[in-house]
Amino acid sequence: MFRSLDEFKGEWKQEAALTQRVLEALTDESLGQEVAPGFTNLGKLAAHVTGAVHFLLSLTGLNFSTAVKADQPSSAKSIAEAYRHDSTAMLEAVDSQWTDASLAEVRNFFGHDMPIHAFLRFVIQHQAHHRGQMTILMRQAGLKVPGIYGPSREEWEAMQAAKN
Repeated sequence: MFRSLDEFKGEWKQEAALTQRVLEALTDESLGQEVAPGFTNLGKLAAHVTGAVHFLLSLTGLNFSTAVKADQPSSAKSIAEAYRHDSTAMLEAVDSQWTDASLAEVRNFFGHDMPIHAFLRFVIQHQAHHRGQMTILMRQAGLKVPGIYGPSREEWEAMQAAKN
C-alpha cells in the first residue's frame, strides 16, 4: 500500500528503470520471438508493457500524453523511447494532478472497486510479470538478458571471472 505519492514515485522509478533496461536490450530482429508458434511474441509483449502505462493509469483519471501508437511499434528503439516518454509523463501528471489523499480515492477497475493505491500496486506487478516473460523470450532470441533483481547469468559469470 502506498501512503504517499513519494512512496509510489520512488518505487515506480526503480521498477521503470528495470523495465527500461529490458526494453533497451531488445533488437528489431528479436521482436518476432515466440515461446512457441502462435503465442504472443516479444514485440507484442514489449508494446503491451509500454502501452499499459498510459492505458492503466488513465483508468484512475490521470491525464497525460502518450507516445504509444495504435499498432505495434516497428522497432525496438521506438518501443523503448515510448516507454521512457510515457513513464516520465505519468510521473509529471502524478505531481500536478494528485495529492497524497488521491491514493485513498476508490475507482472501479475492471468491475472491482478499489482504492487507487491498490491499483497502483497492480500496475507495478503487471509490469514485473510481463518483464519476466520478456526475459525468457530474450534468452530464446539469443539476447544478453540484463539483471533485474540480481545479476543475470552473464553478469554473474563476469563478476566471478573478475574475482579470478
